[in-house]
Amino acid sequence: MNSPSNGFKNESDESAKPSSSPLDTSISEPKKGPLSFLSGSITSLSFSLLSLFISRKIVLYFSTHSPNYSSPFAQSIASGFKTLIIGISFLATFTFGFIGLGLFLVFIRSLIEGNKKKTD
Repeated sequence: MNSPSNGFKNESDESAKPSSSPLDTSISEPKKGPLSFLSGSITSLSFSLLSLFISRKIVLYFSTHSPNYSSPFAQSIASGFKTLIIGISFLATFTFGFIGLGLFLVFIRSLIEGNKKKTD
């Protein structure tokens, strides 16, 4: 079968040929288990607590060190920068928190599915 003249390969062309890539191995990666989910959850929640601690310190710093510029333009830039830094720090906090919570729920689900397979 020849490839089309537009340069794109047909999907049936790829399935007919065996893969000869040096990166392609016949060994499949092991399936992730409950311990993997639990360790990921603990790590992410730890980063969330660390980010929360840093975020609180940033808020305290900016609340005690207010910028005093004579130019309204400089005052506006300083206020925008302060808002950006505080927003990014709390975004990191909540992102790590939600990832940790999600991994913990996947951990619980994997334990429940493991019990169902043992009873069947």
